[in-house]
Amino acid sequence: MRVRFLFFLSLLGFTLACRDDEQSATAPDPSPALATAASALVFSQVSAGVSHTCGVTSDNRLFCWGYGVLGDGATSTTTRLVPVPVGGTLRFRQVSAGGNTCAITTDNRAYCWGYNNLGQLGDGTTSTRLTPVPVTGGHLFRTIQTGGGHTCAVRASDDRAFCWGSNRYGQLGIGNNTGPEGTFDAHSSKPVAVVGGLTFGHVSPGDNHTCGVTTDNRAFCWGLNQNGAVGDSSTSAFRVRPTRVAGKRQYRQIDAGRDFSCAVTVGNRAFCWGSGARGQLGNGLAKNARYPRAVAGGLSFDRVSTGDLHACAETTGNRAYCWGSSWSYGTLGDGTLNNSLAPVAVVGGLFFAQVTAGDQHTCAKTSAGRAYCWGGPGEMLGTGGYASSSVPVPVAGPM
Repeated sequence: MRVRFLFFLSLLGFTLACRDDEQSATAPDPSPALATAASALVFSQVSAGVSHTCGVTSDNRLFCWGYGVLGDGATSTTTRLVPVPVGGTLRFRQVSAGGNTCAITTDNRAYCWGYNNLGQLGDGTTSTRLTPVPVTGGHLFRTIQTGGGHTCAVRASDDRAFCWGSNRYGQLGIGNNTGPEGTFDAHSSKPVAVVGGLTFGHVSPGDNHTCGVTTDNRAFCWGLNQNGAVGDSSTSAFRVRPTRVAGKRQYRQIDAGRDFSCAVTVGNRAFCWGSGARGQLGNGLAKNARYPRAVAGGLSFDRVSTGDLHACAETTGNRAYCWGSSWSYGTLGDGTLNNSLAPVAVVGGLFFAQVTAGDQHTCAKTSAGRAYCWGGPGEMLGTGGYASSSVPVPVAGPM
């Protein structure tokens, strides 16, 4: 229920944001000064979620900040304005923040925490967990990623994909939309194998659909398809098993958002498909697309990250670009509160090795491992305050 509640708030926030845009009374100076203070933490990876952000440091410690169940034992009503440590003596190499949070330890064990009404933590229960709990089944996973109400991971030994959580639209990829536990809101609280015998480089769950890139660079999606998020050019309401994305392009990275998907080809070109009314496909149009459409601008990208109504990517030259809805928070990081139908450069002259799009905020890390965030609400940015920002601001040191 928490994820749905946050989704409702997101929609409400967008409505209010549009009104603010019309009034333009709160628009910032077009060339704001970039904060120069550096974070005390050095990150190897960061991940922006629905209402929080997490990051793994260069020495494999895990920190989170924002609102909700962050994993430090505090309740869901807790707000942490700066990074707090999570996981105790556990050491992690990868984290994914979505509606809940999951992470992979240095020895390939998966842990999850947060809201669990649909079994999205994979511990065999539907109980909320305030601290990390191991995913059941004894699997060793290479990568993991969380969505709105489900989670997916790739097993280290054979590159097979497993998913758990909500399956109402077939987003677990198990060949049905009823779920092994047979509830009305179909779900699985334990990892279940994605059908089809495919081997994946990585798998990315969105809100109600999932996408993945195979080890031979083919893109597949499954789940809710009402606006074309599966990308197979069909009008099918949903797909219950992996379905090849239309076209013969080879992809090396993919990310599933709220109701759209984006991917980067082996030739470093970005394509998006699905819901596009707010410009989140980045092709210059405010229209849906049922098959991949090229992101405008001809930029060469290393990686793309999708959020609620926006997407961001870092170029091969380590510059960050974003497109879609700014939510009147400055989510695109270009120093304005404007939406954009095509990529706009994140201001500040920073070189980013990784960028991650959350619901209404965005975070990134530099090649030196310093974390910056922008957008809002401000408590997701980790600066120690509540102010949103339309430019990158440094994440503060831990408590």
